[in-house]
Amino acid sequence: MFARIATFDGQDPGRLDEAIEANRGQIEAGLESPPEGLEGVKEVWMLVNRETGSTADFALFETEEGLRKGDEALNAMSPADAEGRRTSVGLWEVAFRGERS
Repeated sequence: MFARIATFDGQDPGRLDEAIEANRGQIEAGLESPPEGLEGVKEVWMLVNRETGSTADFALFETEEGLRKGDEALNAMSPADAEGRRTSVGLWEVAFRGERS
């Protein structure tokens, strides 16, 4: 499993719900019918810090090739206005994942 993590800052904390809804709509539509390059996305998480207005978007991919294609496609897209400015992007291998049921 591989992950792309993008962080965003500069968002007005009072507009976070707007950013969440904008992302939710894009993500749900993208998971149903992925845009070119994002066919390998398996899971997406959006984390928010309501005090600072910062967000972090995690996209999980099964393969490294899917990660590379997804990174290229996502870098070509502009973040939603409500999300602030992208401050970092990192590509990671998921070495361990635990889940409690």
